[in-house]
Amino acid sequence: MTLHSIRRLLLAAVLLGPGAAAAATLIETTDDWSAFTDDEGGGKKVCYAGSEPKKETGDYKSREETFMLVTHRPAEKATDVVSVTAGYAYKKDSEVTITVGNETFRLFTDGGLAWAPDQKADHAIVAAMKKGAGMTVVGTSARGTVTTDTYSLKGFSGAYAAANKACGIK
Repeated sequence: MTLHSIRRLLLAAVLLGPGAAAAATLIETTDDWSAFTDDEGGGKKVCYAGSEPKKETGDYKSREETFMLVTHRPAEKATDVVSVTAGYAYKKDSEVTITVGNETFRLFTDGGLAWAPDQKADHAIVAAMKKGAGMTVVGTSARGTVTTDTYSLKGFSGAYAAANKACGIK
């Protein structure tokens, strides 16, 4: 992972809460994924694994940062929270699909972010990611542009394990 990529992922810390960008710390990079830890204040530790797509396709003129995170917030008893940042605002009331192998998952959208609908779906996506080699994420922008982002899952398990360890998740 390049320094530029790491910086892009640190931008994701902004999404994790107030003041997060200043505290985000890279703890490990494993192939195409990196693990970070953060402190949201008051001892509320946040840990996450993240990556950017290897390939972005779609008929668009410009697009901002695109990445995927799997986040743990132990103080809130939230683990394996899957989120996608599209680099654009999603079409209102649209869904994003994530495909890993022969499994497809649907995420809901809000602005430029997409999330799994519940913790059960989060855990299922993470389980598929741990077994898979690649993943595609398909979304539709507010302007109607369909994009397909292709992620490598090489190194996901290692970065995920590092995030787990940093937050005391078993």
